[in-house]
Amino acid sequence: MFFIGLGTAAPRQRYEQRECWDALRGSVPFAQLTPRSHAILKKVLCGDNGIGTRHLALEPLTEVFNLTPDALQARFARHAPALATEAAQRALKDANCQASEMDAILISTCTGYLCPGLTSYVSEQLGLRQNVFTLDLVGQGCGAALPNFRAAEAILTAGRAKKVLSICVEVCSAAFFIDDDPGVLISACLFGDGAGAAVLSSEPLPNRRRVAWKFTDSRLVTAERDTLRFKHKHGMLRNILLPQVPQIASEIACKLFSESLVAADVKREQITGWILHTGGRDVILALRDKLNLSESDVRHSSAVLREYGNISSPTVYFVLERALRDSVPDGLWWMSAFGAGFSCHGALLEMAS
Repeated sequence: MFFIGLGTAAPRQRYEQRECWDALRGSVPFAQLTPRSHAILKKVLCGDNGIGTRHLALEPLTEVFNLTPDALQARFARHAPALATEAAQRALKDANCQASEMDAILISTCTGYLCPGLTSYVSEQLGLRQNVFTLDLVGQGCGAALPNFRAAEAILTAGRAKKVLSICVEVCSAAFFIDDDPGVLISACLFGDGAGAAVLSSEPLPNRRRVAWKFTDSRLVTAERDTLRFKHKHGMLRNILLPQVPQIASEIACKLFSESLVAADVKREQITGWILHTGGRDVILALRDKLNLSESDVRHSSAVLREYGNISSPTVYFVLERALRDSVPDGLWWMSAFGAGFSCHGALLEMAS
């Protein structure tokens, strides 16, 4: 399987973390929180946590305080199809493909629900063929991109398609929740909105850099399920984010990487690039420690976090797009993402000019 086109999209509204703090401290929900919660919010939004700005589907920013189930669902229904379509259009342009060439479309999300699913709306807006195969994937959290790619690989390998459109889209601002739980508060300060898309093909494009999917593996550690997940409360999604997530994520990611190298018969020194889900500053630091990475190795993940925050499942599309535009050398790149479950996924990509 080959990546022949990439595209990303985010809401045009871009807010500095300090703007979020200024809007928050004058709100009714803020006044209902404890002083401890006030201190947590100020520390995360005003301190150096690796995030400078976030793109949010909120205009004005104070729209975030409309926290009714109907308002959140309407936000997802309005913005998720639009962001997914925009990212897909950019991926198709990058691949020099027409929408009519797509044989399948796979869309992953966890921040909202539609029936029919997002594939129905995005297929319509892109003008895909009526006989296109559609698959909506839900509930995989921040790690969803790699299972999405893996499903696309299976479809391509089976000869059921020649080109597959892979999309991850999250409207995290449609899943914000505010109460005195530190994990809930930190989540509201970290996550942003966006979409990523890739055109995947059984054949590479001629006369351009080749991005081949060579190997993939996953780990599902159900014993850690309650460290990172969504629950429902008052009819809304409520994110569970425990303090041990960076440690757990880095340990599982490191183990998966080591075992994948053995399974793929690859040496550590053959890895020339790193496409890592950002998570947050503490997650990046933990990954650097466990995987023995330099600041340069994670510069693209750090840059995406700084500009967009944690975009959840589309993150690795953004990181891969930046790495391909930079001077990261050819060879084997390691892509990894993790999230609810607790799940962790990894893949070896082979780059050749």
